[in-house]
Amino acid sequence: MNSPAKRRTDPERAQNRRNQVLRAAAVCFARSGFHGASMAEISKEAGMSAGHIYNYFDSKDAIIMAFVDLESERVMSRLLELDNNQDPLQAMIDEAPMHIDESLTPEFFQLPMEMCAEAARNPKIAAALRAADVTAMRRFRPIIKRERERRNLSVDDHLLDGRIDTLIALFQGLPVRALHSPELDRPSLVEGYRVALRALLLT
Repeated sequence: MNSPAKRRTDPERAQNRRNQVLRAAAVCFARSGFHGASMAEISKEAGMSAGHIYNYFDSKDAIIMAFVDLESERVMSRLLELDNNQDPLQAMIDEAPMHIDESLTPEFFQLPMEMCAEAARNPKIAAALRAADVTAMRRFRPIIKRERERRNLSVDDHLLDGRIDTLIALFQGLPVRALHSPELDRPSLVEGYRVALRALLLT
């Protein structure tokens, strides 16, 4: 029989346990917020002792950082898909309904919003989010610039940066708008976004 120490160092088992903790933490953070959720609450949701959790995460901040990393991985995966699309700019316009629906889904936006709130008071989390944004922009910006050049559109660097920041802000602000106005008319919202995206990307 393997010893407890050996079991803890088994990579697959350790990753499964980490994922178990993260799933439980996601439930607790969505319910109570980063500050409201305690390690005791997370351990109860995960069905393991707090001491066991500390084998995989040395603090609640470490769990939050894991979510920052997961969000960064999700964004980079999306950017890879976009880069491999035959027409990335048109794809962004065509896929607006999907991204809008996703951004308005509480299960999707609750943790990212918690991350932003935590970053406002936690320099470590703020630094991690900024680093993730820099990494994403290094991948996203060249796609937009390349495709605008292909279409013989202006690629003035200063204006390009402003357009990209505006585009990102449009989507990052959707959850806040949904909280303020839960009964948003989605068809008209989609059409508004398509107008804005065409202006930002194709003119």
